[in-house]
Amino acid sequence: MTTKNQPLTDLEIANQAQMKPITEIAKAAGIPEDALEQYGRYKAKIDPLKITASGEDAKVVLITAISPTPAGEGKSTVTVGLADALHRLNKKVMVALREPSLGPVMGVKGGATGGGYAQVVPMEDINLHFTGDLHAITTANNALAAFIDNHIHQGNVLNIDPRRIIWKRVMDINDRALRKVVIGLGGPVQGMPREDGFDITVASEIMAVFCLATSIEDLRERLASIVIGYTFDREPIFVRDLGVEGALTLLLKDAFKPNLVQTLEGTPALIHGGPFANIAHGCNSIMATQTARKLADIVVTEAGFGSDLGAEKFMNIKARKAGFQPSAVVLVATIRALKMHGGVAKTALVEENVEALLRGIENLAKHVETVRTFGVEPVVALNRFVTDTEAELATVIHWCQQKNVRIAYTNVWEEGGKGGQALAEQVLAVLEETNQFAPLYDVAEPIEEKVRTIVQKVYGGKDVHFTEQAKKQIAQIEKFGWGVLPICMAKTQYSLSDQAHLLGRPEGFTVTVREVIPKLGAGFLVCLTGDIMTMPGLPKAPAALRMDVDQEGHAVGLF
Repeated sequence: MTTKNQPLTDLEIANQAQMKPITEIAKAAGIPEDALEQYGRYKAKIDPLKITASGEDAKVVLITAISPTPAGEGKSTVTVGLADALHRLNKKVMVALREPSLGPVMGVKGGATGGGYAQVVPMEDINLHFTGDLHAITTANNALAAFIDNHIHQGNVLNIDPRRIIWKRVMDINDRALRKVVIGLGGPVQGMPREDGFDITVASEIMAVFCLATSIEDLRERLASIVIGYTFDREPIFVRDLGVEGALTLLLKDAFKPNLVQTLEGTPALIHGGPFANIAHGCNSIMATQTARKLADIVVTEAGFGSDLGAEKFMNIKARKAGFQPSAVVLVATIRALKMHGGVAKTALVEENVEALLRGIENLAKHVETVRTFGVEPVVALNRFVTDTEAELATVIHWCQQKNVRIAYTNVWEEGGKGGQALAEQVLAVLEETNQFAPLYDVAEPIEEKVRTIVQKVYGGKDVHFTEQAKKQIAQIEKFGWGVLPICMAKTQYSLSDQAHLLGRPEGFTVTVREVIPKLGAGFLVCLTGDIMTMPGLPKAPAALRMDVDQEGHAVGLF
């Protein structure tokens, strides 16, 4: 129970919201009644085929951040708050966000609906099962795994080598015990024994396919193009060889429609798809973003973690495939996080420390440079906390002025859209300008050069080292003609390098790529670095320990 001096939790704020019926939100957004498929009173799916553009497609505002720290930056909160601020300025705006994964919801990171008075609602539903999209993706992924093992059991006409199956099963929860498993034990009727493993659902290639497909037809073709393994002759086996792409598309057909909800201030929001940015490409679906662009004049979206991860992949993968460009980029930063990058312990962040702030601001400097490398001018959103001192705030403002970087204070957690109006004005000014956006590399370049470009221009590293295993995989990829694909780096989110403990702006480092995995359905090559895990584990005290249900059936302890 909240006391007089204790602020309301995100869940308590969400529960007090006076939500509008989703039919009202849809009508205000210009969504035809026959395009709306309601999931209760406050959620709905939209049929994109029944949406027609009223004019030019909307401009896209991308929200990204500095390298995240345990102090938190509030990127999703700023995304929602900025949209509400633009809504207050009578702009026709929509939010496009990713769906939360139950892994971090039950683990440590939390949900993905924003916070305070800058949230999308119904927060409880969105953070749990929502409209079932992630369950559909899980089912499709595991159905494919079952089809593979059944094919081998029934005679293996395709000559699949069980030792070279690269398709894993998935589940939408963190479970380290399932990273490596053995299946098929118990005799011949149980199938062929082999090593297998689980990824988290958001790391599944089907999640990436789901988010990068532009139509049902494209979805089916991308599913058919997934490589599931290799024959005894080391030739690739595709989903189309199994003949099950139609069944997988059938399992995903309803989930493929974007989900409509609202912010606390009634701004329409599309939430759809949810790949992580450290192990996947970190952006919501192209279907949702393009649908929002038909309905609004401005679409505010976000990409996971810092600009070195989600934003880089947004620019080099999503925008390239979707055929649009960001018209503005917002970099979210906090005084607390910058001090952590300057060497201050989390327990000492409330104390003023301008020297540490100046050291940590180098992390912000690199992210500013990265955004500018793509030909887009950033706006820094300085997300304020009550512990920020005037000297610290003045230091960041002075630095931005020296570097000719736009900056605005935001206080959307406490004030909602009102606290984001200064940021909205800066963003609107940028939207009036033209930029020189371009991806950083040509997909026809050699794989090693594309990776080196990312390491040097985005991370600020010296070079990249490929292990012998990675070199063999690259040779195989090039042999099959798959080298002309963009790169999806799987890297720690905590550092610009591939070493999580190197905070701030490390220099002179070499990134080690240990594996290169072709994802032909998604249309990119995943490069695994460091000890990045595609199946995370739970912390010692997971967030689930605080969760429960009250006597009326309402969630308790959900942030």
